Amino acid sequence: PDMLPMDTNAMLMIEVDGSSNDISAAISAILGACQADGLIYAGQVNDTTALWKARKALSPLLREIAPKKINEDVVVPVNKLPQFLHGITRLSAQYQLHNVNFGHAGNGNIHVNLLINPEDTQEVARAERCLDEIFDLVIELRGTLSGEHGIGSEKRAFVTKEIDRVTLDLMRNIKRLLDPNNILNPGKLFPATE
Repeated sequence: PDMLPMDTNAMLMIEVDGSSNDISAAISAILGACQADGLIYAGQVNDTTALWKARKALSPLLREIAPKKINEDVVVPVNKLPQFLHGITRLSAQYQLHNVNFGHAGNGNIHVNLLINPEDTQEVARAERCLDEIFDLVIELRGTLSGEHGIGSEKRAFVTKEIDRVTLDLMRNIKRLLDPNNILNPGKLFPATE
């Protein structure tokens, strides 16, 4: 905690490997690309185990900060990441929610975490509206609703934001053709039809 100023908004962990010449050139190029006001360069770390351990502890740590977290993995084009992160900040403030984001900046895959108390029904309702708008923002920025974890039953209701009715109908028809008895993941693959 003492290493970072109180107003730190983001941290970026970049790992490179290769020959010592390649690593030196990569570090120079990366530092050049990252130059910005407020940059604190932590320096080169030869043993990255502790850094990765800290990164992997982040998700469980959020459970200690809030009783529940709504965790969604979304992806936006890398050049849209600043717009996306600013948008999430705006939406979190608008809906009076605490939010922590982490993920894989190199491919635009961000884990959005809305921290809520599930016993506060008003906060839960605000979080649901906020999440809906976050998904709209992802699509507006030409992203996708899932980067790693698939759509699943949690995001099924939102899939029409990304996939149009004609495409969904085609997918349903293929499913019927290959699974006429509907025994493979019944009721989990598609949103309910109107």
